[in-house]
Amino acid sequence: MKKLLHFLKRYKKECVLAPLFKLIEACFELSVPLVVASLIDRGIGGADKPYIYKMFLLLLIFAFFGFLFAVTAQYFSARAATGFAYELRRTLFSHIQSLSYSDLDFFGVSKLITRISGDVTQVQTGVNLTLRLIMRAPFVVFGAVIMAFTVDSHAALVFCVMVPLLFVIIFLIMFGTVPLYKRIQSRLDSVTGTTRENLVGVRVIRAFAKEEEERDTFDKKNTALYRASVFGGKISALLNPVTYFIVNVSIALLIYVGAIRVDGGAITQGAVVALYNYMAQILTELVKMANLVITTTKSVASASRINDVLAAEPSMKNGEIKSAEGYDIVFDNVSLRYRGAKEEALSDITFTATEGERIGVIGSTGSGKSTLVSLIARLYDITGGKLTLGGRDVRDYDLSFLRSFIGYVPQKAVLFSGTVRENLCAGKSDVSDSELYEALDAAQALDIVKKKEKGLDEEIEQGGKNFSGGQRQRLTVARALVKKPRILILDDSASALDYATDAALRRAISELSFSPTVFIVSQRASSVMGCDKIIVLDDGKISDMGSHEELLSRCPEYEEIYYSQFEKESE
Repeated sequence: MKKLLHFLKRYKKECVLAPLFKLIEACFELSVPLVVASLIDRGIGGADKPYIYKMFLLLLIFAFFGFLFAVTAQYFSARAATGFAYELRRTLFSHIQSLSYSDLDFFGVSKLITRISGDVTQVQTGVNLTLRLIMRAPFVVFGAVIMAFTVDSHAALVFCVMVPLLFVIIFLIMFGTVPLYKRIQSRLDSVTGTTRENLVGVRVIRAFAKEEEERDTFDKKNTALYRASVFGGKISALLNPVTYFIVNVSIALLIYVGAIRVDGGAITQGAVVALYNYMAQILTELVKMANLVITTTKSVASASRINDVLAAEPSMKNGEIKSAEGYDIVFDNVSLRYRGAKEEALSDITFTATEGERIGVIGSTGSGKSTLVSLIARLYDITGGKLTLGGRDVRDYDLSFLRSFIGYVPQKAVLFSGTVRENLCAGKSDVSDSELYEALDAAQALDIVKKKEKGLDEEIEQGGKNFSGGQRQRLTVARALVKKPRILILDDSASALDYATDAALRRAISELSFSPTVFIVSQRASSVMGCDKIIVLDDGKISDMGSHEELLSRCPEYEEIYYSQFEKESE
């Protein structure tokens, strides 16, 4: 939790004023029992009505100013806590954005979502309560003990036994529940991950009638979360009953001692009432402190999980070079091992892609096609060999500069909520409508936009749900073409297109005025057969490389892919 406190630097004033106003309110509260004692002994005991009215008015003044200071303290604590959460969430999101694909794979999307939402909210609640109670509760507790001694030192000895005992119980329960809440949050991550997978893959689950199995899997993880929560709740639930038991026993003992002292003439009845009120104040504050401990315990567990993300250094270091002396790409014995994997995903990859060349990448599912092209834009960093662009190691380039001249169309077409225009301008904002239409035309998506009532200003729902798979793919290709990249990577970006549209798209790309180096990743032989060079991948290695005619005559893997597809076409 300490590591996150620097996010409160901008709210130092609020962090000081919130506890300060709470302390002033506590001073008014501690004065009330003395006023009540005086009212009973002198006003009611002496039948002094003017004095009773004066004390009653004084109590109303205490109540008004106490309320005023309490509201002011709440305002400052809420302001500080909200600002803290804002700064923390912004920093956390920015840090997550700086992590590489490998880092994101390591943490998992569901865990990161939980940290930036639920965990930050939990820490925010902890900060809010802490600013209001961290000083007020101990101040009232110890203040009540001191004030009790000023009333009667003998009866106040009950406080000296009760308060330390309660603090011991509170801290024992707090230290016992911290690991429990960490376990609960871990179970919550698992439930969130399962829920996310089911929502994303709902079509696949229903297509294979796996609803019952997925429901059982969710029930198991949800049950684990339930049991962990119940167990943690049982430990936390001990706090209030134990606290009330000790305080009520202390009150009974106090009244007994007070009655003996009153009977002996040592103290007045008003003094006993004052002592009882101080004991009640201690009870109230300890209940608040118990809730603070529970909330703080949860906050500490959440803060620890947030720190795990913030402490993670991006595995991909940014380079400094912001200029390129050519765009030839050379893979020299390149290999890649995913984080935590036992075997290499790619190995012994060696080839050269000259500027303006069209490179096809083909192979069976899982052969490493997408992994290979992702290395060019440094979505992953190579773990062996050398990868150069323009004669320089790609790791020496500034990431923003490197990706500024690369147009990447991912395997899964992703559109964001907003307008068509906003999606197309994601890579380059300062473009005219004519340039947008030019990119749409090349991507075979012009008819999609023209058929829409609002054209470029047509709204796209989250994930592009109001467009078909083929339409989403063509729009993502258009988005990559808008920036007129020097290197264009099409990662199986035509899988949802029919053969005629796919052929028209490839023809349009080959006729682009800015002549980019094109990488076409596909499982269709027809998509890559027109390329200058075709790379055949098999189990993460280059099986063969050459033109369509060369591979058809000498590469069994390519021959198998080609004839299996064209035989199906002729049937």
